[in-house]
Amino acid sequence: MAKSVTLRTRMDGVNGKVDTSQPVPLYIAGQETTSETTFDVVSPFTGEKLWQSYGVSPQQATQAVEKAQQAFKTWRKTKPATRRSILLKAADIFEARRDELAGYMKAETGALDMFAGFNLTGTIENFRDVAGRPANILGSIPQTQADGTGAFVFKEPYGVIYGIAPWNAPYLLGTRAFLYAIAAGNTAVLKGSELCPRTFWAMGDVLKQAGLPDGVLSVIYHRPEDAVAVSNTIIEHPSVLKINFTGSTAVGSIIASKAGKELKPVLMELGGKASAIVCEDANLERAAMQCALGSFLHAGQICMSTERILVNRKILPQFTEALNAAAAQVYSPEGDAPVLVAPPGVQKNQHLRSDAVQKGAKVAFGSVDDDNTTKTKETSAHRLRPIIISDVKKEMEIYYAESFGPSVSLIAVDSDKDAIAIANDTEYGLSGAVFTENLGRGLKIAKEVESGAVHINSMTVQ
Repeated sequence: MAKSVTLRTRMDGVNGKVDTSQPVPLYIAGQETTSETTFDVVSPFTGEKLWQSYGVSPQQATQAVEKAQQAFKTWRKTKPATRRSILLKAADIFEARRDELAGYMKAETGALDMFAGFNLTGTIENFRDVAGRPANILGSIPQTQADGTGAFVFKEPYGVIYGIAPWNAPYLLGTRAFLYAIAAGNTAVLKGSELCPRTFWAMGDVLKQAGLPDGVLSVIYHRPEDAVAVSNTIIEHPSVLKINFTGSTAVGSIIASKAGKELKPVLMELGGKASAIVCEDANLERAAMQCALGSFLHAGQICMSTERILVNRKILPQFTEALNAAAAQVYSPEGDAPVLVAPPGVQKNQHLRSDAVQKGAKVAFGSVDDDNTTKTKETSAHRLRPIIISDVKKEMEIYYAESFGPSVSLIAVDSDKDAIAIANDTEYGLSGAVFTENLGRGLKIAKEVESGAVHINSMTVQ
């Protein structure tokens, strides 16, 4: 049994302290539920067990879907004002329990105060924004060709939505996977990451406390070895009509393939290889700090993190100096190294760094051999210091691979055209940034970059 670790007294005035000596329960149809299997949850800070969690079985996953389908019959008929009231109350509860909820996220994912706060603030704002949207779900009256006929278009809820959310920004991405769905009158089954089940449990608890009817939302998690069985069971269920997935491109491909076989639509947000283009007329200090934050916020474990910084060669020396200074401000070489959620992320980044240097890249900031440049001598398998690698070429693995860690490439370019070509030389297309004092130039570059979002004079993470 896991050691009891009380992060904070609950804020609802009813349940007192959360008993973390017991496994994290599942939230099926609004009820805390146990199961026959458990798994350990490990602290990224220490590598030691925090607590245990119950893992959902395929049979319980089916039960969650069936309860959602039953609840859908009545939830779809609720008035927009009813849904608005529940979502606004949920936002208030997220606010009231902010410290408690941030504690779960920090303990399970290694997030720092700033990033946990960013997650919760964004979540609260999203709930308050989405709360007012159901009243604006409008149909239309299209023109028809035949005389004496008419038509009405009604926008109706799908039914049961299956949401799959990752660990790295759990409150933002976890609630996003069900918030819009339930606001529109759907019901949802949310599968949270096994790396932070208590954080996902808290979402179900907040919605329960806010008065969301039982069955409208279930929150589940499972052992890693049960992933295929649980997801296949849910996707194959005839009541599940749409899937929302945020995660890696590799897993997204598997989910999309399975959903396609079942003829069910999927909304996905996958990996990224975001480029930040720094023009010669950019404000160097601002660009440097935004690039450093975009690269190293949350140890680079964000799908929108800056992976390539493409700098006009005319300003390369000055910008490199400014970038190094900014990186040292974000993560001081004298302080603790950033925490990655699991050792494989550290190992992957170490390999990408070594491969690049062996093939001729230079280190502009940091060191490939972390222990030789740090006074703190961290030994945790979850920690890795930021690095900026210059002279990166196509033959190096880091040129194309998503590092998903505190590793960024600094690449000199001779023109905007060259920068755009490199930014588009990737299988990804999630986010990007352009730094210039000429708005027209920035917009022109942004239109040429093949990315879902391009931020002008701001970091790629928004």
